[in-house]
Amino acid sequence: MSVNPRANILDSLSLGKIVQIREQLLKAQSAGRQVFRLESGDPNFSVAPHVLAALQKAAADGKTHYIPNAGIPELRKALHTKLVTRNGIPVPSPENVFVTNGAMHALFCTFQCLLDEGDEVIVPDPMWTEVVENIKLARGTPVGVPLKAEHDFQYLPRDIISRITPRTKALFLNTPHNPTGAVLSKERLLDIGRLAKERGLFLISDEAYEDVLFAPNEHISIASLFPEYAERIVSIFSFSKSYAMSGLRTGYLATTHPVLMDRLQKVLRCSINGVNSVAQWTALAAISGPQDQLATMRDEYLVRRDILLSALKGIPGVHAFAPRGSFFVWAELDQSVYARAGVKNADELSAFLAERGVGSAPGEAFGDSCHNAIRFAFSCETKMVEEGAKRLVELLK
Repeated sequence: MSVNPRANILDSLSLGKIVQIREQLLKAQSAGRQVFRLESGDPNFSVAPHVLAALQKAAADGKTHYIPNAGIPELRKALHTKLVTRNGIPVPSPENVFVTNGAMHALFCTFQCLLDEGDEVIVPDPMWTEVVENIKLARGTPVGVPLKAEHDFQYLPRDIISRITPRTKALFLNTPHNPTGAVLSKERLLDIGRLAKERGLFLISDEAYEDVLFAPNEHISIASLFPEYAERIVSIFSFSKSYAMSGLRTGYLATTHPVLMDRLQKVLRCSINGVNSVAQWTALAAISGPQDQLATMRDEYLVRRDILLSALKGIPGVHAFAPRGSFFVWAELDQSVYARAGVKNADELSAFLAERGVGSAPGEAFGDSCHNAIRFAFSCETKMVEEGAKRLVELLK
């Protein structure tokens, strides 16, 4: 079989350092080695009992066949209610809600529908890798805005303005933020929204971590602040983080833009032809049933966060940021850390740790402005966080 030598858009994408480290750790684990899964943002919690019961019932009832392209009506209706009552987003009807194969697929669909070749999307830097890759896949151009520790990794309008060009089509924001754990306040969201309105830009809001917050921080959907600008705001959500349903691959987005709504039906049909039917009935139970597990998970994440922060702050040259939300600790590194480990940079440090069974993600996996940084996840079980934190101290101090 011959391969066309012309460049393919996929050749410009990375496989992802986080994936590579995860595969290395899983291979070591399968060989019987002890590993500490601090690289991956996958909640270790089981789904709530009523959610598991709904999954089993849907399968037993034979709900395993083709379903409507944009989602089963029952789930779209429940999501519409949630968006209006909990998020305060002025979504006119369930027809404006589209069920996707996780939030990552929602990003894929949004950028495919929105971007023309060469369109620019302004993104925070650092940023979760797949955001940038999905912009590239849609033949757009990501433009990073460096986030700085001295500003608590806030997405500042003055920095955004400096990156706007005639090709800028959208601003992307993510709060709570992966990888730093920063949370945007209402005042900051108002500033960003006003800027988008002044320039006529789309706002793409990734709110996957809306329920993983630490007091006194709160989550505010930017679409709730600008009802008059709703047509140019796309809001994206996930069941993976809130309900520990990462393997069931269920997310959703809301938009009122007529062109995007028409195109979304097409990209959904051509990419997945509907999200797994059983997963959708499971998601319906999660969003409609008791929400007690949200607080239970959040409380345990706080315990894990403080364990990891305490360990990292005891290591010379490691400057850890206390996350306001999400389940990640972002730490900037001095050269002294590299010297003690016998490595040259954060990428080599991450590899050094992985070889010794400790997961992490180097800063360069998240952008161009954060090479001397590293991310640790505390979404694995508490005992693993405790033991992994001790191992980090042994290796780096």
